[in-house]
Amino acid sequence: MSIIEAQAPLHEAHRDNHTHRDVNGGWLRPAVFGAMDGLVSNLALMTGVAGGAVSSQAIVITGLAGLAAGAFSMAAGEYTSVASQRELVQAELDVERRQLRKHPIDEMEELAALYVSRGVEPALAREVAMQLSKDPERALEIHAREELGIDPDDLPSPTVAAVSSFGSFALGALLPLLPYLLGATALWPAVLLALLGLFACGALVSRVTARGWWFSGLRQLALGGAAAAVTYGLGMLFGAAL
Repeated sequence: MSIIEAQAPLHEAHRDNHTHRDVNGGWLRPAVFGAMDGLVSNLALMTGVAGGAVSSQAIVITGLAGLAAGAFSMAAGEYTSVASQRELVQAELDVERRQLRKHPIDEMEELAALYVSRGVEPALAREVAMQLSKDPERALEIHAREELGIDPDDLPSPTVAAVSSFGSFALGALLPLLPYLLGATALWPAVLLALLGLFACGALVSRVTARGWWFSGLRQLALGGAAAAVTYGLGMLFGAAL
């Protein structure tokens, strides 16, 4: 029995269990960033206004305005950003497509040279490059992956990014508002709920990162709490000055 045959079961187990999470999708980053930003920015905005000794009604109006303005701003910004990135990628793919059509031999040799630089034997590298270059679309995909580091079939969606950021920002910004909407008249329930939400978001993010849940949660809690404390102090300062 050969070594390869003896190791076949191990390879099968490796294949079945060796999977990766999607790190290129267009929803995770804007969703996480939107929720965090919504929590921190609206909490800081509301505590800043509350520091000026205004009424509960003024705090609620401020929070609702911050939620609406921030959610639409996040959605518009994410859509424009991802759309621009996608358009840039498409332009580079068009350049590569033209090069493959006009200079197919040069592009094939370029791909072979790339494989050689990575340790493949020259003859084998050229054979692989010839095989891959027979299909123009496959060749474009390979060149895009190797030269640009992108997958033409897995580009982020501007709409997904915009919807994700809008919804997550609105959800995050709603947390500090909830106590007031449910009848609270003091600031501390809103701050407490928002800080708990920050810790929960940080802990949730740790499930898709290498950080521990307590570290991610406490880090976000500290950052959000510091922002709220600073804006509350500024609100008190400006309120006294006025």
